[in-house]
Amino acid sequence: MLKRLLFGLVLGVLVGGLVAAGVVKVFGAVFAGALLAYVAAVVTGVAAGLVAGKPIWQKGASIEAGLKAFFGALLAAGIMFALRRWVDINVDLSAFGAGAGSLGSLPATSLPIVATLLSVFYELDNTDASKEGEEHGKADAPKRIAQSSTRARVADDGESAGEEAEAPLPKKRATK
Repeated sequence: MLKRLLFGLVLGVLVGGLVAAGVVKVFGAVFAGALLAYVAAVVTGVAAGLVAGKPIWQKGASIEAGLKAFFGALLAAGIMFALRRWVDINVDLSAFGAGAGSLGSLPATSLPIVATLLSVFYELDNTDASKEGEEHGKADAPKRIAQSSTRARVADDGESAGEEAEAPLPKKRATK
């Protein structure tokens, strides 16, 4: 679980940083308006949804990645709204060429935050329960019943594991 958390943090900072670098290069160090901020957040949410958790290039992940991308876009817009509306922290990144202003008005700060929150959520959501159970040695797995054509072996808590029960053979019909 800690490994997935750390991977989500690194992936989110990387995805958000790449999108933020592109936005800063093309549009400038500060969002010109709220519309650009929300569009950049939506693009960041889609990118995080496609690569975090079960990435789109894995076998059988296209539907899951598409859903994560769609809902990631919605969540990213909501996170951007929260950053712009309620988080009033001023930062000065002008030494790095990334501008100065509130946290939600700078692409270099807001987009990595959006991508990191989404990536951590998707990575933690993607834990495989069967692998987790094997790693921790859980014995809560359901008991298997193996059957053959002549005998059936059922492991029960009341019986010893070595006992075998004879299953009745099916009767054959006589043909005329």
